[in-house]
Amino acid sequence: MKVLAVDTSSVVATCAVVDEEKVLGEFTLNQDMTHSEKLIPMIKVVMDSLGLRPEDIDLFAAAVGPGSFTGLRIGLATIKGLAHVVDKPVLGISTLEALAFNIPWGDTIIPIMDARRDRVFTGIYRWENGILLNVLEPTIFEVDELLDFIDDNYEMVMFNGDGTNVFKERIMDRLLDKALFAPVSLNMSRASSVGELALNKWNTGERENYFELVPDYLRESQAQRELKKR
Repeated sequence: MKVLAVDTSSVVATCAVVDEEKVLGEFTLNQDMTHSEKLIPMIKVVMDSLGLRPEDIDLFAAAVGPGSFTGLRIGLATIKGLAHVVDKPVLGISTLEALAFNIPWGDTIIPIMDARRDRVFTGIYRWENGILLNVLEPTIFEVDELLDFIDDNYEMVMFNGDGTNVFKERIMDRLLDKALFAPVSLNMSRASSVGELALNKWNTGERENYFELVPDYLRESQAQRELKKR
């Protein structure tokens, strides 16, 4: 079963094709937010390099958030459009779960994404018998509040995600040797993680279609917040 997966929830744009045995191909750019210009060409390069057409894909997957409003819309619209054309199923994967899935070790994994205004998108995950479990559902924390919570409840945690670049010094000052940080290669979104998670979820019976797939922003957009002020 072949899965085409994308993640455009952050500054990183990434796409991959995976099956049950391996990552067939992956293309990742960590440069800027021009996903509308780069995502389709990236997908085409990967697909052409593998000699695949959209109809050869069995399942389409995308990170649904949290993350950039515009980036998420681009990724989801692309995957939904491709799935619609060939009438194939889709699955949405939490950006935070995919980040945690990058790290196949450690008792407690805490991906953090910069949510601006001294806040982070985060969740708490751990591995059990080869399965990644969600201990704390994706949410928004004030940074200091999150660090207090971790300090009170955990002996050692592994951080990854773009929030580590923004808040690393504060994390180290607060948690000292309780905090570990993922290697650079595991610190950003990877479409292969989205694809493998989608394949795992499909095999356990999860189902979605391209009409149901929507972003999970975890917060209102700036436009929505401004509208409520009027």
